[in-house]
Amino acid sequence: MEIRAGHLVSQIKRYSDRIFERILSRQKIDAFNGAQGRILYVLWQEDYISLRDLAGRTGLAATTLTSMIDRMEDAGLVSRVSDTNDRRRTLLALTGMAKNLRQDYMAVSDQMTGIFYTGFSEEEILQCEAFLGRIHENLRQHDEIPQIYKRKGKNI
Repeated sequence: MEIRAGHLVSQIKRYSDRIFERILSRQKIDAFNGAQGRILYVLWQEDYISLRDLAGRTGLAATTLTSMIDRMEDAGLVSRVSDTNDRRRTLLALTGMAKNLRQDYMAVSDQMTGIFYTGFSEEEILQCEAFLGRIHENLRQHDEIPQIYKRKGKNI
């Protein structure tokens, strides 16, 4: 039996990103791109979070996020603010402009969901979501293992 899940997930991501960008373009939404939409989505869920928290929630490296946040700040989507509890810490906050884009993003996201699950029954959608959730959790747990050992001074 040939197992191709990793390859399929990579291909799904590639197609999904391209289609998402096309929908944004068709809808004349040019305030953000697909990758920035992932950042905005997290901030719509919880505003005023650190770059480290954002990296964990988006799966993007902090170094990648820094340049993306710079561009988003220049575009008026996010701002950096000092944490009132710890002035050494900087938090990311949405601007009013970004808050107003949420409805546009959700409309595109809904279209993507429709494309993902074309031809699926409700039961199949629930099963797919459950399987993907389990794979995600397996990967997340595996990804944390090296972090634990690194903190203890061991390298695996």
